[in-house]
Amino acid sequence: MKKQFITGLMAFLFIACATAAPIETFKFDSRQHEQLFQKLSEGLRCLVCQNEAIAESNADLAKDLRRQVYNMIEQGKTEDQIKAYMVQRYGDYVLFRPPFKPLTWLLWLGPGLLFVLSIIFVLKIIRHKADKPEEDELSPAELERIKKLHTEKMTTSVDQETKHQ
Repeated sequence: MKKQFITGLMAFLFIACATAAPIETFKFDSRQHEQLFQKLSEGLRCLVCQNEAIAESNADLAKDLRRQVYNMIEQGKTEDQIKAYMVQRYGDYVLFRPPFKPLTWLLWLGPGLLFVLSIIFVLKIIRHKADKPEEDELSPAELERIKKLHTEKMTTSVDQETKHQ
């Protein structure tokens, strides 16, 4: 039993190590270049994963983007130049914080607008229910009719009981 457990554990570790993505290492000339690389890698979106930064993603495109960012830093490009290149090539969506301009207004204002519209919708439903009378409520005419039917049934029941006695 112990031998099977150890064999299974070794097989699991082998498979886990074989499927793990290799970690890329980049050598930088200065600490500023390394910090710039980290900042850009965390600020650029992986276009395959969409909700991950290229720093976190193991997608091939993210690896290529990290390599491009590294090469551009090594060429002496500034942060703004690198971002401008990425936006020109992939669009504003590549940035986690796209600029506020007509093409990105929906990205910036959409969540707030959706929230406000949801509140308005909920308030309209609440008002509509408050204005509409409950279906369980009976009109005075209906209540009178029920009382009349009830008294008729009671008198009929009493008459039948007296006949049987």
